[in-house]
Amino acid sequence: MINQQHPITPPPELVEQWYDAIDNQSTSWKQQLATRAAQWGADQELEACCGELPYFATELRAARRPKPPSLKEQALEALERMDQFPTTEDKVTILRALEQLND
Repeated sequence: MINQQHPITPPPELVEQWYDAIDNQSTSWKQQLATRAAQWGADQELEACCGELPYFATELRAARRPKPPSLKEQALEALERMDQFPTTEDKVTILRALEQLND
C-alpha cells in the first residue's frame, strides 16, 4: 500500500509533545490538540509560501502573523477614544501603561 500522507503532517514526536502539554483543567483535549495542529499546519504553509516568494516574505509574515499592539499603542488608542466613548477597560489600559513608566 502506498503512503499517501498529506505533505503537511506533523511528525509523531511533535504530536506526542502536544499531547503531553495538554491542560486537563480547561477545554477538551481534542480541541487543544486540534488547535495546535491547525496552528502548526498554518505555520508550515506560511513558511512554504515565504520560501516561494522571498521578496515578499517579510510583508507576508507581517500580514499573516501580526504582532499584538504594545501596551503603549493600546493606551494611545484608548486615550483617543476617551473623548467620545470612555470605558472602564480603556481607563484600565491607560493605568497599566502609566504604571510601567519609571518614576
